[in-house]
Amino acid sequence: MPRAADKQSDVLEAQSRPNLQVVRTLAEPPEKQFLLRGTPAYRRASIALFLSGFATFSLLYCVQPLMPIFAADFGVSPAESSLSLSLSTGLLALAIFCAAAVSESFRRRSLMFCSLLGAAICTIACALVPSWHALLVIRALEGLLLGGVPAVAMAYLSEEIDPRGLGASMGLYIAGNAFGGMAGRVVTGMLAEFFSWRVALGTLGAIGLAAAIGFFLLLPPSRNFTPRKGFNARFHISAWVGHIRSPALPLLFAIGFLAMGTFVTVYNYIGFRLVQAPYSLNQTELGLIFTVYVFGIAASWIAGLLGDRFGHFVVLPSGIALSAIGVAMTLSASLPLIILGIVLLTSGFFVAHSVASALVGRLARGTKGHASALYLLSYYLGSSVAGSVGGYFWGVDGWNAVVMFTLTLLALAMIAALAAARLARR
Repeated sequence: MPRAADKQSDVLEAQSRPNLQVVRTLAEPPEKQFLLRGTPAYRRASIALFLSGFATFSLLYCVQPLMPIFAADFGVSPAESSLSLSLSTGLLALAIFCAAAVSESFRRRSLMFCSLLGAAICTIACALVPSWHALLVIRALEGLLLGGVPAVAMAYLSEEIDPRGLGASMGLYIAGNAFGGMAGRVVTGMLAEFFSWRVALGTLGAIGLAAAIGFFLLLPPSRNFTPRKGFNARFHISAWVGHIRSPALPLLFAIGFLAMGTFVTVYNYIGFRLVQAPYSLNQTELGLIFTVYVFGIAASWIAGLLGDRFGHFVVLPSGIALSAIGVAMTLSASLPLIILGIVLLTSGFFVAHSVASALVGRLARGTKGHASALYLLSYYLGSSVAGSVGGYFWGVDGWNAVVMFTLTLLALAMIAALAAARLARR
């Protein structure tokens, strides 16, 4: 009898083992399925996110070459004309917080598509408004809508792309930003010269609509992200506080603020300098200067590859130093040297931005969308705050004061980069 009981016990134990194995398997998190470089899905995602970056930056910065025209047509000062951009970037920065929280409850692709679609419609509406204040209201709304793109796009890349190729894919996304910034400025400058600023904005809005549709059709759905049910404010606050308490991440956020503040300030007010004597450039010539964004496209992609190979904290200070050299060169009275300075500034900025974006994705522990939101909050606040403050420096002592202001920002960015590298090594 005892032997029979033992045999029966052995059989029951053997029968239970598969069930225990099933329980263990169900309890373990599923293995992530990353998009690998060279696959069709990777190429579709790359093109889609390139389009999203193109649409975001072209719609956001298309008003920059039009600021001298706004100042003349609406009778406002250079600092007031910069509000057409600063309001958009400022509210975009705040909207990114909301987008990071909302994106945890909705599909990444749908949220980004709705944001791009709404922003394109707002740009078309700007072409039709009769007054300066109405234009500012719509531009502010456009900034709010665009908040659903940048943080979510960076989170999508961090979640879906194989970490070994994240730097390259992030660089390609930033290249889309650069191409959009160039196209938005060049197209509006040329169309405003031959037709009017209203035709220019209407055309950019139509291009933005096409880019939004292409993005939605191409982007593969998320495979490593599951939307959360409901809204847990404590969860989002805890995620943001956790990233702020991280040793190196706050310094990367500061670099985003300082580098972007420098970049936008130079681009905002270089037009006011170059339309005056002895240069007296027209809108087409001024718009063509923004073709130097081509160097930003190449620099952001190359920076991603170099960061993956040699280390992102090696490449980051190089980008900041290159930007500083470019800003200093714009003090020259020679137009070719001024343009060369803008080329170096643009290249250095996109190197720094591309590498800092990839570092945020690498160093963030969980809730990468929240980390991206904090970086982009700082990034666009730099555009809004420094871009407007630079107007007061322009009013005090012209271009010399603008250069001193931006070089100070870059010096602080270099200190932050070196400190972040030291903390990350620890």
